[in-house]
Amino acid sequence: MFDGKKILVTGGTGSFGKQFVATLLKRYSPTKIVIFSRDELKQFEMAHDDFFCQYQSEGKDILRFFIGDVRDLQRLEKAMEGIDIVVHAAALKQVPATEYNPFEAVKTNIIGAQNVIDAAIGAGVKKVIALSTDKAAAPVNLYGATKLTSDKLFVAANNYRGWHDIKFSVVRYGNVLGSRGSVVPFFLKQRSKGTLPVTDDRMTRFSITLQEGVNFVIDSLERMWGGEVFIPKIPSYRIIDVAKAVAPECETTVVGIRPGEKLHEEMITETDALNTAEFDRYYVILPSMKLWDVDSFIRTSSAGPGRRVEYGFRYNSSENREFLSVDDIRALVEAEFGNTTR
Repeated sequence: MFDGKKILVTGGTGSFGKQFVATLLKRYSPTKIVIFSRDELKQFEMAHDDFFCQYQSEGKDILRFFIGDVRDLQRLEKAMEGIDIVVHAAALKQVPATEYNPFEAVKTNIIGAQNVIDAAIGAGVKKVIALSTDKAAAPVNLYGATKLTSDKLFVAANNYRGWHDIKFSVVRYGNVLGSRGSVVPFFLKQRSKGTLPVTDDRMTRFSITLQEGVNFVIDSLERMWGGEVFIPKIPSYRIIDVAKAVAPECETTVVGIRPGEKLHEEMITETDALNTAEFDRYYVILPSMKLWDVDSFIRTSSAGPGRRVEYGFRYNSSENREFLSVDDIRALVEAEFGNTTR
């Protein structure tokens, strides 16, 4: 799949981008990987990381660091010359920041998405997969709304690719446990105060590790026909259980839900379910337009045959079939941060 290929990752110096690139280098033999991002310091730090350095030595010049912004179509066109596969991970994703700076989110998450599409078609790219978020399902904040729009753009791009042999698909998943700005590092920082602020003790979230997210994107790139939204089956957790796992000695105080925040997260709405198929380890929201034979796709998946979900189905974090226990969460936190929870 990736052997001998040239791959570009937008947002390549972010948490996902770095893990994705590292995984490709460990498992496959790509010809070139272009790290496309706008932060020169992060590019410098990644380029000088001991692991990535070995892939830039003489005779093994695989990594290319390309400073650019997805808002800049011309720069994207230059970066995509000769590229086979694009993974679009660049986004403005902090909910409070996007609420306060709405058009900046529009320029990066929507206009930037269209620029990626246009540049990929013009450059002769074969596959493009875009990262989405659970917040794009029935969005209540601007970040979710811009990512829903982005999802629609990537799915619709399959309609006007013309004679170009290119496929566009989307991967949507939940919170990455322990990622920057998430609840785990926040609780770890706050526990020395003896009290943890919890937005609502009923709140639930989906959970996925960074490596699980990377693996799912790789699997989706192999399965994609073009136009799908791939959604993994992942567990949920209760925010109050995260507090117990991280700092069992602390008291909790309920401070209320922040602007733009949901009590529970949702990845497939009842309306989405009308075009959703279920497989053993994931769901697929099928394109509403006629792009290919849907029944054949469901029947011949590489992961085994699937089935259409029942009418009224929805996939949200509060009604999930699997929940992480306090011990499960503690084990995941210790794997990510070391033995800091005791």
